[in-house]
Amino acid sequence: MTALILQGRMDSSRLPGKSLLPLGGEPLIYRVMEALASVPWDLQVLACPDDCGDLFRPLAARAGFELFTGPKDDVLARYCGAIRRHKPDRVVRATGDNPFVFADAAALLAEEAVALGADYGGYAGLPLGAGVEALGVEALLRAEREASRPEEREHVSPYLYAHPERFLLHRPLAPPPWRDPSLRLTVDTAEDYRRAQELYRVLSPPGDAASPVKMDPPVTLDGPARRYRGAVIREAAGENAAPGALL
Repeated sequence: MTALILQGRMDSSRLPGKSLLPLGGEPLIYRVMEALASVPWDLQVLACPDDCGDLFRPLAARAGFELFTGPKDDVLARYCGAIRRHKPDRVVRATGDNPFVFADAAALLAEEAVALGADYGGYAGLPLGAGVEALGVEALLRAEREASRPEEREHVSPYLYAHPERFLLHRPLAPPPWRDPSLRLTVDTAEDYRRAQELYRVLSPPGDAASPVKMDPPVTLDGPARRYRGAVIREAAGENAAPGALL
């Protein structure tokens, strides 16, 4: 069983409360869940700090995600708590500030990691904010036992890719249709948010920018949801990257 575990929080220092800022008529973190739910994972979990549970619970339920709450700063322990509760075989890790995550790239990466038996999988060369990580459960539990530095626990995966002698790593260059490390798609600042609003408008069908895609049943990658496809997002962001335009 593969579990998609999305981490979210409210206390960003650069853009406070960004998870609930509106994007196309819905909170930003809902748009992230919406994009990720377009892939038929076995399980979807929103893992947030204990103090955010009441805020995120109704959004998670509406998006078809289980809610798990845990430590605010020890995100590795939060993930491992969700693992112990739900007992998946593998985890796909995503973060709540990436509303333009490439859902099709996430699906392919997860397949590759399973085929290789990789402890860690992640594409190089994607736009910032487009990617996910594919992780082995036993590797994460080992990292929880052994990792001691704050950055190894706050960011979940550094302990894995810092120890290639202990873990099997899969870190290929992303396929060309998705590749553009110069693009910034994450939302971390007020300027990122402004650009995200414009990109969301560009990617949404006319008259549909404020209408959430229905998530029951989940949208498929062959469906009309253009804003979940990496090549479409990359093209829309890239062609508007001239001075004074979108990016």
